[in-house]
Amino acid sequence: MANHPSDHNGAAGGPDEGVPRSPGDQAHHADHPGWGAERRAPDGFSPAAATAEMPAPGGWQGRTNGLPEHGAYATAGTWSGGWPAYDSQTGQPVQSSWYAAPPAQPPAPAGPYPPPQNPAYGAPPGAYYPEPPRKAGTSRRGTLIALALAAMLLSGVIGGVLGNSLAGSGRGGSTGVLGLPLPSIDEASAPTTPVEAVAARVLPSVVQLRVDGPTASGEGSAMVLSPDGLLLTNNHVVEEAAQTGTVTAVFQDGTTAPAQIVGRDPSSDLAVIRAQNMTGLVPVELGNSDSVRVGQQVVAFGAPLGLGGTVTTGIISAVDRAVNVGEETGANTPTVLNALQTDAAINPGNSGGPLVDMDGRVVGINSAIATTGAQGGSIGVGFSIPINQARRVAEELERTGRASRAVLGVTVTDDPRQAGAIIKGVTPGGAAEQAGIREGDIVLRFGDQRISTGTDLQAAVGSRAPGEVVEVQLADRTVQATLTAAPN
Repeated sequence: MANHPSDHNGAAGGPDEGVPRSPGDQAHHADHPGWGAERRAPDGFSPAAATAEMPAPGGWQGRTNGLPEHGAYATAGTWSGGWPAYDSQTGQPVQSSWYAAPPAQPPAPAGPYPPPQNPAYGAPPGAYYPEPPRKAGTSRRGTLIALALAAMLLSGVIGGVLGNSLAGSGRGGSTGVLGLPLPSIDEASAPTTPVEAVAARVLPSVVQLRVDGPTASGEGSAMVLSPDGLLLTNNHVVEEAAQTGTVTAVFQDGTTAPAQIVGRDPSSDLAVIRAQNMTGLVPVELGNSDSVRVGQQVVAFGAPLGLGGTVTTGIISAVDRAVNVGEETGANTPTVLNALQTDAAINPGNSGGPLVDMDGRVVGINSAIATTGAQGGSIGVGFSIPINQARRVAEELERTGRASRAVLGVTVTDDPRQAGAIIKGVTPGGAAEQAGIREGDIVLRFGDQRISTGTDLQAAVGSRAPGEVVEVQLADRTVQATLTAAPN
């Protein structure tokens, strides 16, 4: 109970000292040993030194030491203890104690309680206000226990979350990006790149070839020329099966079909085959290899090492690159290509696949690579037959099964001390003799192509068609030569 000196009268050693008290009195004064005891009136209701009257329900009028308190009121109830009383005229506190009937059990100490608002006199000054009454069966201690339990529950939840996070980290979990969900799949989340667009356009027209011959087996690539299964590839891909053997075409959707050789030309390293019983295939679109520029971006397709549907990208590293690939089965002379050079990765199995520009149009046929060892892996130096040359040969192979080849009618050699192809011999009646080219002449240009070696001249002549008229620049003059066809 709060210590308010004006709540009690009587003093130690006073007239009431030593008088027995009720249990309520004892409970009240046990908190205040310095105060004197008070004797209760015989009615057990008011102090002996005071009288009380009940003029109205819920309140009474008190008198202190026989003198009226001028209408000081207090709310009735089972309160044990005192509270301040005030003179209603002067507003000054008076020494008074008020008691209600004592309860059967000692009540809990109550805080000071203000008299009710009185219409005549108003609320007493400086009144103290108690805590609001609690429901039956509740107490301050019970409230504190409930709050403590709620705090324990909340701390348990937080601790569980933190503990689980720490335990996850200990088990190899992550609180970083590894713990975040994956983004949803959205085909429109990123713009289509040019290479991606080319791949989607060309892949349906690329074919993987499986070749089984009497002495060896191999794999290569091809491209679709017609909806009914006409395919273009390299001669060296299918030559193992030219006499006795099989060729199987594997299309992009997984469909397989046997293929037969329609015609092949070892000198140009080209062959045309046909997949049997096929319809509705998607042919490639052919470009113009004469318009290809150094540095132009290109994409290569094929089945390197048997990996069908492979796409690589790079640029055109050079044009009119003379490449001697050696003699092939059926060739009268070594096969020399007037090739497009590219750094797009080309490996064994890419042969026969298309090299396309960024519009998806075929500008070359992947045919050869330069290597630094016997393994034959790509080092970024690949060669493709220009499509303009391949197209002419393919048309002839489809019609007749054979292809013509242009010749100048000379033999050549190199001189390391000077650039150009040195004419070593001239075929009687051939194109060179008729143009006035003589033994010992040095060829510097053939058409618009610069000639540095005899191989360059071979490649340049081989890329032309029989009957073409070509300007030949010699060291001391320029002549016109009409190319003839080589005997089959």
